[in-house]
Amino acid sequence: MILNTSFARELAAHLLDINAVILRPNDPFTWTSGWNSPIYCDNRLTLRFPEIRNKIENEFTNIIQEKFSDIDVVTGTATAGIPHAAWVASNLNKPMAYVRAKAKAHGMGNQIEGGVKKGESTVVIEDLISTGGSVISVVEALQFIGANVNAILSIFTYDFDKASQKFTDANVPVYTLTDYKTLVNVAVEKGIIDGEDLDELSNWRDHPDIWPDSPADKD
Repeated sequence: MILNTSFARELAAHLLDINAVILRPNDPFTWTSGWNSPIYCDNRLTLRFPEIRNKIENEFTNIIQEKFSDIDVVTGTATAGIPHAAWVASNLNKPMAYVRAKAKAHGMGNQIEGGVKKGESTVVIEDLISTGGSVISVVEALQFIGANVNAILSIFTYDFDKASQKFTDANVPVYTLTDYKTLVNVAVEKGIIDGEDLDELSNWRDHPDIWPDSPADKD
């Protein structure tokens, strides 16, 4: 869910300008999952631009203050969500934690660092949502120790149906600063892609596991 559509468009333009998002519908990338993709997103590049990252942290802060002002802890996903969670926690003067993909194999064997206690409430900050699997694993780790996850906040989402269903099943709302549809619309307006690319980009969003073949080609 996007709460601030004006900021969503502004942020999409920033991500395109700094090449944090690259659109190549005619020369696709290959993800580690094996999917072909007309888009590559690396929001870690926002860390190089203080003005942009400050806008991101301020918007995250605004959402939390409006919707979840009584949370106990701000939690980031490892690794890309950590710096954003730290800045937001500083803005709110709240404790901060982060969750690894899996527990360490040495030392105390922690998966959750910084500390979230049983019964405490938190929001999870992520930089990018694709299929939703990684951030849901973070939610499950927090719920396992008895924490209450009020929401997931993300910089960007592809808004795949598969991910949306996972969040519905987990009963955790998702708030995103911008999304795939907004970004594509802004890219057209900026002349980065043309109208002829829209069908390909829409087809990929609807069928990312089989793109660039159409559903009919797979039957």
